[in-house]
Amino acid sequence: MSYRKFQYDKIRELSEMVFMWHGFSKDDAAKITDVLLTSDLYGIESHGVQRLALYPYGIDIGRIKVNAELEIVKETPLSVLIDAHDAMGQLAGIRAMDIVIEKAKKTGMAIAVVRNSNHYGIAGYYSMMAAKEGLLGISMTNTEALVVPTFGKRPIMGTNPIAITMPATPHCFHLDMSTSVVTAGKMEVYAKNKKPLLPGWSVGKEGTENLDPVEFLNIRATKSNGGLLPLGGIGEAHSGHKGYGISLAVELLTGIMAGGYTSTLVRKDKSVEKCCHMFMAIDYGMFGNKKEIEERFSEFLQEIRDSEKAAGCDRIYIHGDKAEEHLQMTLRENSISLNEATYAEIEKLCMKCGIPVKEYLIEI
Repeated sequence: MSYRKFQYDKIRELSEMVFMWHGFSKDDAAKITDVLLTSDLYGIESHGVQRLALYPYGIDIGRIKVNAELEIVKETPLSVLIDAHDAMGQLAGIRAMDIVIEKAKKTGMAIAVVRNSNHYGIAGYYSMMAAKEGLLGISMTNTEALVVPTFGKRPIMGTNPIAITMPATPHCFHLDMSTSVVTAGKMEVYAKNKKPLLPGWSVGKEGTENLDPVEFLNIRATKSNGGLLPLGGIGEAHSGHKGYGISLAVELLTGIMAGGYTSTLVRKDKSVEKCCHMFMAIDYGMFGNKKEIEERFSEFLQEIRDSEKAAGCDRIYIHGDKAEEHLQMTLRENSISLNEATYAEIEKLCMKCGIPVKEYLIEI
């Protein structure tokens, strides 16, 4: 499937209009859009504008409550437990990270857990919020059960992403990863592009390898056996059990700590999401001079970049390098690439909202 480039700033305006049409304030619509489009800026197509239609659908079926008010259930100088009451995940995430940033600046570190929320976009958006304030940021979330445990065939864990961002030079160290081999969003992109999956990504209903993204989407829709594999793939030969364990650790720090739903209950019914998040901010100045810590880390990262390359390879990347390069390219071009299927989804959504699509999807 071919891709076309469209003006980034006009897509941003379009997205904000879509969310305002669904009842969000201009400020909240801008926040939601910023999370969504930051994914595209970083080159993560699976969680960007290709998912714009996901959220209005969630509103229409009652999964997302537009007027939900976040409730602080329990709070200490170092922590906060928030009940999102089915609010938009992006709004819950931004509010929670704002709170822990404020606390961490006073106490050295802070942590928030959120329950009864919705899909919050890329985990890295929130860890980056902390890094922009000179703090080490961590973010993670559980999701609906799409991942099979090692030696199993029933999906029990979510893709359960983790993000860690640390200020450094020339740009932040930025790790944003699912604890599954791939994300569900990537499977959606492959289905749209009619591309076969790579070996080691997914299993079918009997727990054997699946290369068809449509089969995965059918498994997801019918809640049947099969699904994605944890990091490392099938069995223990390539450490699939380690990815499985990391996924369980995310579950512990989100659904369990927040007193909310575990992945087996998240979106069990399509009209109910109730996923859980965790956010942490650490002022590493507790351990010494902040500038010296950043410089030492930056020097180590550069040492890795400059180290000997494997045969046929001319570059070693640090986590965040590719995202930063894609960000700068996108900003220079003022563009976002859309495939035909995503364009059609947005066009249909604009018709529903009475938005003149041709005025906002301006091809470059």
